[in-house]
Amino acid sequence: MNFGKFIILFLLFNITLTKLHSQFVDKDLIQFSGVVVTSDSIQPIPFTNIILKNTRRGTVCDYFGYFSFVAQINDTIEFSAIGFKPGVFIIPDTITKNRYSLIQVMTSDTILLPQTVIYPWPTKEQFKEAFINFEVPDDDYERARKNLDLAELKQRVNNYPMDGSMNYRNYIEQTTSKLYYIGQTQPITILNPFAWAQFIKAWREGKFKREKK
Repeated sequence: MNFGKFIILFLLFNITLTKLHSQFVDKDLIQFSGVVVTSDSIQPIPFTNIILKNTRRGTVCDYFGYFSFVAQINDTIEFSAIGFKPGVFIIPDTITKNRYSLIQVMTSDTILLPQTVIYPWPTKEQFKEAFINFEVPDDDYERARKNLDLAELKQRVNNYPMDGSMNYRNYIEQTTSKLYYIGQTQPITILNPFAWAQFIKAWREGKFKREKK
């Protein structure tokens, strides 16, 4: 009989102890909510990581920087987001209610990455070969000079016969000239001083000499 009373008293003691522990734990638990914003423009920081220090528990803010989860008094909360300095907040033990709200302000952080130089050549030998054999393209001045080089232009005319496009252009110019002078007297080429100058120049160069057979 004494053994039965001992069992009953032991069970009652365990139940009472469990209720007291539950009340004590529930008293430390709070609903921790808030929003994470920037320090300069008070704009929400979406998807900020929130971790309870020295634990594996935590959460992530939504798109508007809002968060809410269950925590305990004296918990250390760590906030981290890319481009911002980490933030830390300790839940005070002076809380009288089971809810606590926080506006966590985070400062922007500038991250300087090391310099990276990308070369199109995998080795120094290939770079040296490409540098030695590199052909510097002509600039605008050089291209204009070549286009205005009369000697080169004459050489091209003398060395290369007229192709189809040049013949077509010559035909169109002659046809246009005839249409231009319709209804009026066309000027006589023999009185053209430029034509005479070309004739005299060609005569002095000996272009009219007969070839000996």
